[in-house]
Amino acid sequence: MPPYAQGLNSPQQAAVMATEGPVLMLAGAGTGKTAALTTRLGHLIATRRAWPSEILCVTFTNRAAREMRERVGQLIGSAVEGMPWLGTFHSICAKMLRRHAELAGLQPNYTIIDTDDQLRLLKQLITQNDLDEKRWPARQLAGLIDRWKNRGLNPEDLDAAENEAYANGRGQQFYKLYQQRLKELNACDFGDLLLHMLNIFRRNREVLEQYQQRFKYVLVDEYQDTNAVQYLWLRLLAQERKNICVVGDDDQSIYSWRGAEVANILRFEKDFPGAKVIRLEQNYRSTPHILGAASGLISSNSERLGKTLWTERDGGDKVRIISVWDAPEEARRVGEEIERLEREGAPLDQVAILVRAQYQTREFEDRFIQIGLNYRIIGGFRFYERAEIRDALAYLRVIAQPQDDLAFERIYNQPKRGLGAKTLEKMHQHARSTGMPLAAAALQLADSDELPKRASGTIAALMRDFMRWRDMAATVTPAELLRTVLEETGYETMLRAERSAEAAGRLENLSELARAMEDYDTLGDFLEHVSLVMDNDAADDGEKITIMTMHGAKGLEFDNVFLPGWEEGVFPSQRSLDEGGLASLEEERRLAYVAITRARRRCTILHAANRRIYGQWTSSIPSRFVEELPEVHVDRETTLTGGASLWQANWSEREDPFAHVAQNRPARSQKRGPGWQRALSGGYDTAPKRLAEPGRSAASYAAKPRSDVEIGARVFHDKFGYGEVVGQEGNKLEIEFETSGRKRVIDSFVNRAD
Repeated sequence: MPPYAQGLNSPQQAAVMATEGPVLMLAGAGTGKTAALTTRLGHLIATRRAWPSEILCVTFTNRAAREMRERVGQLIGSAVEGMPWLGTFHSICAKMLRRHAELAGLQPNYTIIDTDDQLRLLKQLITQNDLDEKRWPARQLAGLIDRWKNRGLNPEDLDAAENEAYANGRGQQFYKLYQQRLKELNACDFGDLLLHMLNIFRRNREVLEQYQQRFKYVLVDEYQDTNAVQYLWLRLLAQERKNICVVGDDDQSIYSWRGAEVANILRFEKDFPGAKVIRLEQNYRSTPHILGAASGLISSNSERLGKTLWTERDGGDKVRIISVWDAPEEARRVGEEIERLEREGAPLDQVAILVRAQYQTREFEDRFIQIGLNYRIIGGFRFYERAEIRDALAYLRVIAQPQDDLAFERIYNQPKRGLGAKTLEKMHQHARSTGMPLAAAALQLADSDELPKRASGTIAALMRDFMRWRDMAATVTPAELLRTVLEETGYETMLRAERSAEAAGRLENLSELARAMEDYDTLGDFLEHVSLVMDNDAADDGEKITIMTMHGAKGLEFDNVFLPGWEEGVFPSQRSLDEGGLASLEEERRLAYVAITRARRRCTILHAANRRIYGQWTSSIPSRFVEELPEVHVDRETTLTGGASLWQANWSEREDPFAHVAQNRPARSQKRGPGWQRALSGGYDTAPKRLAEPGRSAASYAAKPRSDVEIGARVFHDKFGYGEVVGQEGNKLEIEFETSGRKRVIDSFVNRAD
């Protein structure tokens, strides 16, 4: 046994030394698979079985590739610098494609476009082909094309069902148009990098044979996460020599939503007959109780190769299962537990809260701000920093404070209303010249001919909406107001039209925002609370609790892990079950396995008996995963089991959670909130009358007419040209233009021409 392998256990050493033929390294969570893989790579070079340039080593992330290069460098020194084929799938295929670009109809200096460029290109194609982009969004088409490329499908490979997935049978047409346009631009997207190389290998035997001869050994990390096109590409490269070693864990395949197929690792032995399967089962991370709970849970899955994790560590604490009353109590209880751990000397950097959906973080963020616990959100934004939440808050801020220019600028064209940069520039110009808020300036412009009729009509309609919502704010709850705004603006419709997992998550976040607002009597109270939360000291570099999704936590580990929201419908996710049935249930169970095995010392699972969804209380039952955990490895804190709620527990000491929906709710104040006054004619006055700025009268916002422009004066307007002033009302001028006819404009937009 070479010195560099002597620190490994027996299965790891076997994986290093089995250099010839296909090898499946089935590596459980925390079993040292990276050490085994990098040592194997170093061994191939140290024993001169291959030059560094004759080894293909594929990872999924640049971080993993860097870590592997560093570890191999420690084993074999500078020889690692001669490994040009160690990297991610995309980086390796990009390098190959540069050499064979002409076979894909490209030039070697092709451009790789990002998501924004892709969406812009698809929108152009949709518009050019007379399709309604609102009904068939470019983002939906981009998701379909990405899915097709992940499956190795070219436009001509789409069947009738796939073709029907977009624009009633025009999916193939737009996929083909998109690919043609990319070639005209000498460009490709990330999906093309693999698809083009797969096509080149299939259609050009001599190119495939060149790489089959070059690569004496193929090593693949995280094989359970490969999609169809990656699988097909690898299988072609390895079929000749069959010296392929893949490392993975079928129990940690959790990325089907981005194309990963667990079947790839399950059928490895069929793809490569005679493959040696080496199980890495000794865990170096977790305690026996944590491993026992996770292993017992995952054993309920039928589609798996099977392994049993074990450790030499002592028993440690059992996995705790805590039943709580509702989501706020869940956050309070987790906060108390973390404060206790902190008093006992546990660093906050070793505490993690792993959630199934991003909207779950809001409750914990609010609680931790309240009690002064530092936290960080990993793999995403803090709840109130997410784009859809900022958009919703911007609408609410304009309703509460019409002079909030930053908020108005954010949403004046969100969702898209056809108001472009030129319209915004006009609004800013008029606001600066008159000292008006941006929204008030927009209101005046809408009552003039300064803007195109369509833009004026759109702004006028938006202003009418804001006036109505401002009146509503005094008579309905903040949450009801938000739901009305999201519906009437078309914001929710916009997200639903995307038909993507990301859009579904954004809708969940908006639902959670409405739920959060149920705790506040007035819109002002809620917005003040948000301001305090957003003021959390982001510059504090001290220890912080980690809050992230279960998906994002894969590959990480913490001493103390909290897993909230283990209820049916939350976890397993009802949306996933509806979309994928039994296969999705098994993936959700694998996700639970991953979440539990992130814990080194302590793991705490929580489930609530009641949750508020869309402002209504609903009874929740514990996740089926809670019942599947072996009793010998868990410590249940309450006697309530199965679907029993906490309704009976200490009932006399608890507040009825449904009391807030009683019909005899105290009447809210009928005082009207600030807003713009409607003109008697149904249009708008020439100046806003109520602008909600304390101490400032409406008259102070009424722009004064210019003294140097009088009736009969000759003037020039950038848009309408030369004309003569024939009428004047305040700062509005009626001008007979030489080429544009009679128009009504604002005096600040004209210059004297005589």
